[in-house]
This record gives sequence, C-alpha cells and structure tokens, in this order.
Amino acid sequence: MTPADAYAALLDHARRVSALEQTEGLLAWDQETMMPPRGAAQRAEQMGALAAVLHAMRTDPRQEDWLATAEGLDDPAPDVRADLREIRRELTRAARLPDGLAEALARERSASHQLWAEARSTRDFAPFAPALARVLALRREEAQAVAEPGQTAYDALLDRYEPGARAAELEPVFARLREGLTELLDRIRGSSARIPKISGAFPETAQMALAHELAGDCGYDFAAGRLDRAVHPFSSGSGLDVRITTRVDPADPTECIFATMHETGHALYEQGIARELHGRPAGGHASMGVHESQSRFWENHVGRSAAFAPFLRDRMKIAFGSLGVRSPEALFAAVNAVTPGYIRTAADEAQYDLHILMRFDLERALLSGDLPVEDLEVAWADRFEADFGRRPPHASLGCLQDVHWSEGLIGYFPTYTLGNLNAAALAEALRRDLPDLDATLGRGDLEAPLDWLRDRIHRHGRVSTAEDLMTGACGGPVDEKPLLAHLEAKFGAIYDL
Repeated sequence: MTPADAYAALLDHARRVSALEQTEGLLAWDQETMMPPRGAAQRAEQMGALAAVLHAMRTDPRQEDWLATAEGLDDPAPDVRADLREIRRELTRAARLPDGLAEALARERSASHQLWAEARSTRDFAPFAPALARVLALRREEAQAVAEPGQTAYDALLDRYEPGARAAELEPVFARLREGLTELLDRIRGSSARIPKISGAFPETAQMALAHELAGDCGYDFAAGRLDRAVHPFSSGSGLDVRITTRVDPADPTECIFATMHETGHALYEQGIARELHGRPAGGHASMGVHESQSRFWENHVGRSAAFAPFLRDRMKIAFGSLGVRSPEALFAAVNAVTPGYIRTAADEAQYDLHILMRFDLERALLSGDLPVEDLEVAWADRFEADFGRRPPHASLGCLQDVHWSEGLIGYFPTYTLGNLNAAALAEALRRDLPDLDATLGRGDLEAPLDWLRDRIHRHGRVSTAEDLMTGACGGPVDEKPLLAHLEAKFGAIYDL
C-alpha cells in the first residue's frame, strides 16, 4: 500500500466515524428537545450501543498500519498534516481506554443526565449525588488511562476540549482576571448610576419569532439548521446539519435573545468550516475555547454592544410593542445591568467569569477526591457566598444548575473563560481592521464581521492549532488584557466609573 492509498483508507474510515458521531449528536439533541420522558432508559441503551461501536471503530488496529504508512507522504499539504495529526491523537487516546469503559461512560452519562433533570426540577441534590459519583469515578479512570507522562488527571480531561492546555498555565491568567473583575465589581457596586429596566408583555411566540429573525440576521443558514426550545440552550451538529436551541422566560425576553445569539455564534462556526474539510479530522473546531469565542463574540460584542442597541431596540419594539426603555442608550444599559443572581447562564459580563473560575476550582477538587461528592452542595454554597456575598437558597440555583457534570464534561468549564478571553482579543483585532464597525452594527448589517470571522477562524477548521489560529487572527498571544479593557469601557460608560 502506498502512502496515498493509506491516507485514502484513513479518510474513508474517519468519515464513517464522523457519520456515527453525528448520529450520536442527533440522539442527544432529540433527548433534549423531542424525546418522551419514558424513553430515557431506552435512549441510554441506544447511546451505550452506539458508543461501543464507535469505540471499536476508533481503536480499529488497521488504523495504526495505515497511519504509519500515510505519515510517509512526501510534503503533505497543511490540511493533510492536520488530518494525520488528529488521527494520531485520537487513536492514541482511544487505544489507551480500557475495554468497556467507553460504553459504560455513555450509559452512565445518559442515565445521569435524566437523574440530573429530575433532581433539578425538585431542587434536591441528594438523589443525583450517587450518579455524579459514578460519572466522576469513570472519568477518573479514563483520565488515568489516557494521561501522558507528567500530565495530571485533570489536564488529561481538559486536553479533550482544549488541546495542549494545562491548568497550571491557566491559573496565573485566571488569577489576574479574577483580580481585575473583583476590582471592577467593587466600583460598580459603589456607583450611584440608575439603570433602566425592560418591562412589557413578551409572549412566547413573539420571542421565538424574534429569535429566528436575529439568528438569520447574524447569518445562520436555516436550510442547514433549525432553532428549537430546550431547558439548557445548546448547539449541536456540523457541516450541513447544525442545530441550535434557546429558552423562553415570559417576563424577560433578553434571555431568549442572547441565548439565541450565543448559540448562533457556535452554529456559524460549524457552518463556516470549509466544505472540503467536512467529515475529515481537519474539519473539526480548533478547540472549545475557540468555539466559545464565537458564541461570546456574537452575544456580547455584537448583541449587547452600544452600537447594536438601535437596531435591536427597533426589532424588539416591532415584536413586543412597549419595552419600558425610551432610547438605545437605555436598552444598552438595561441589557448589561450588573445584578445579583445565582445562574451562570444569566450572569452579566462583569460577573460571568467568576462563576466559571469557581467551577474550575470545584471540579478539580471533585476529580482529585479532595471534595467528596456528598459535600458538593455545601462547598458550592460556601464558595458562592465568598465570591458573590450570598448563598443559593436551594440546589437548583446552586450545584444543580449546570448540565455539564451530569454528562461527565469535567475540564469543560475553563473553556468558557478562554472563550471570553479569545472573543475580546478577536473583537479588538476586528475593530482595527474594520474602523466603521459601529456604524454597520447600528444598521443591523452583520455581514462584515461574519466575513472577517469566516476568513480568520471558521474556514480553517482544525488545520491550525488553537494557539496558532488565535495568534494569527489577533496578531499575538491572547491574555486577559483585551477582556478587562472591554469590560472597563462597557461598564465604565454605563455606571459612570
């Protein structure tokens, strides 16, 4: 077999794996949006069976021979090198997993998710705690199996979402960010500025209609996707089938608006990956920190910006009538108000990353065993009180609010803050390249920023590493400075700091 033949065999195999992964994603989407409640146990069996098939394909011993031969290609193109790099990475990781662990994880995650949903609805952590302990034990087993020499168990899981990242490298950046956020919040809390509030009637049908309009305004292709409701908004799929969800609060339309713009950002990334990369290892996203940068860019640097407020206010008035705010400036202040709250997904930009940094610390303690699962509810409340000055009144506003741990996504939370750091750096670079950006946002013309992101980020898929991709797009390494500058400018204007 020639190197070219071996590479062709690898790609054929990778495309079949990708097709099954997409099927797995559709089952997960259906579980969140359409599946009847009594289907949970059956769905767990389906997910487990599919996971077993996928694990067998990912560990197919033929891949090692194909890869060894294909790595002899003479001067391969960057996308081919990326295919080989990612196949080697996945094959190495999959081969280290003990037999049956992937299937056990899939079964436990599906069952745990259902228990989490029930516990969240009853505000009772205790029934969910044993399931979380089982998920953690399986993830701990996985981490120990796949860790590289010298790599911690947590880093081995973090690497799945942010390749090459290490907690020890994130800690100083996060510490500086935490310090800056705390100082900013102290000044905001000391401000006497009066922030207007949105008021009116916001029917569900009108909110969902506006959500569809805004997603389309951002460039979301509904011929290759759809928008539905879910308890916890998310985006799923890739290529020509990318689906998003949002949620509706009859008293507050902004939750639907900004959840939609957030998930649209994720979807635009997936829809923007070059067509020739679809189904290939090089056609994935560079990292979850890059993925999250796209959602946070559209939610915060577009949706919640002062420049976009005139257009957004006009659209909201058409959808709902009276809003209780009399100007774009008032809407800008209202949608960025810094208010007490318990829910991460509803947190303002000034406080959001403090929620993430808390979870970053707690999940590391859970994984290491330093924090027993049965003590999580109290540990969460203690940390929340220390960071935000109040205790959650029940577990659904505390440790049960996020879906991530029920699904075993240990190491995922830091990517949200990395996404905020990346989004701010991208917005800074975008403004250098497009000095008239504010004027275009005010008209609701979002084609220019989308084209810029398509060129700098989306189309490349995973051809470049996340670090190289962001460095190239932003003109240098990403740190906390652009994000803190963005927050200082935004909240300085709103709160007269």
